[in-house]
Amino acid sequence: MNFLRSWIQSNREELRVFGQVMLFAATFVSTTLAGAEWTFGKSVFMPDFGWPEFALGLPFSLSFIGILTVHEFGHYFMARYHGIKSSLPYYIPLPPFPLSIGTMGAIIRLRQRVPSNIQNFDIGIAGPLAGFVLAIGILFYGFTHLPEPSYIYQIHPEYETYGENFAEQAYLPKEGVIDIVVGKNLLFMFFEKFVADPERMPNPHELMHYPLLFAGFLALVFTSLNLLPIGQLDGGHVLYGLLGYKRHKQIASFIFIAFLFYAGFGLLRPSDPIEDLVIYIPMYIFFLYICFQGLKLERRDAIMYAFIVFAVQFALAWIFPAVKGYSGWLLFAFMLGRFLGIDHPPCLIEVPLDPARRWLGWLALVIFIISFTPAPL
Repeated sequence: MNFLRSWIQSNREELRVFGQVMLFAATFVSTTLAGAEWTFGKSVFMPDFGWPEFALGLPFSLSFIGILTVHEFGHYFMARYHGIKSSLPYYIPLPPFPLSIGTMGAIIRLRQRVPSNIQNFDIGIAGPLAGFVLAIGILFYGFTHLPEPSYIYQIHPEYETYGENFAEQAYLPKEGVIDIVVGKNLLFMFFEKFVADPERMPNPHELMHYPLLFAGFLALVFTSLNLLPIGQLDGGHVLYGLLGYKRHKQIASFIFIAFLFYAGFGLLRPSDPIEDLVIYIPMYIFFLYICFQGLKLERRDAIMYAFIVFAVQFALAWIFPAVKGYSGWLLFAFMLGRFLGIDHPPCLIEVPLDPARRWLGWLALVIFIISFTPAPL
């Protein structure tokens, strides 16, 4: 036992790298399986799913993992440039359950505190800028090399019976059928209008069957979430570098409240059955209270914020019944409020950013705006 413990201690770095390689391999497999499922609508658990179907998932996985990898190594190399010890990326695989994209992304771990706000800014912004450049390249290629409209008949042969106007019949509500619509952001709208051949543009209901477009779209979703100017997300580092501790805390708190408000808007409505409201209203208010703890409020203030946000959401849902937020963001809001935090710890060395860095910082916030998708799926 002592020998084993000693061997593990002496080979700790090699074992860590081995674990990271295994995580990458698992993520590669899981994203390839997910890519095959999304592209061709064929479950990996079907008897006829084999190596040919697995290979068809490679365009998605190579594009998506490539963007994530460039993003994380942007952080890694910038940290090394500043002499900050950093781990290699840890990839996070997801099993191929229904609607899985195969991964929750990747992270690197800084092994020492970053002393300067300049270093913090550089490390934070390098990842999303690098990943964004590759995502733009993949999307440009995907939008300029769209297949013929008949391509969709390979995945949905039943559409061919409807003719060119299959959308008028294919997306009518059907019992037991899940209809997924991929959302849009400003960047996607630009590519659709000015880059793509309009006659080959996929229907939003079918975009997940175009692996390069879907991988680029998901990469933009991940990029925009990382660039949220909150806490120690990449966007939080950028905002801290631009405006300092006090202004960061004020703006990040406001954006977090707005993000949480949008995510939960319309989740509960006055028109819902009273027996459901009696159960879900207390649960939702408690959920909001847990999220608001990320603002480091007094317990009384966190409860007050939770009641106020719910009351305004509930009233507006009665006034504007057709308007709804995106409840899919609630989990991310919970992670921000409960685990990641909203404010940014002060750096030991505070130095004003030079004009070039300030320009890049505002550029990163613009990238956040054009990449953010209010309702991704």
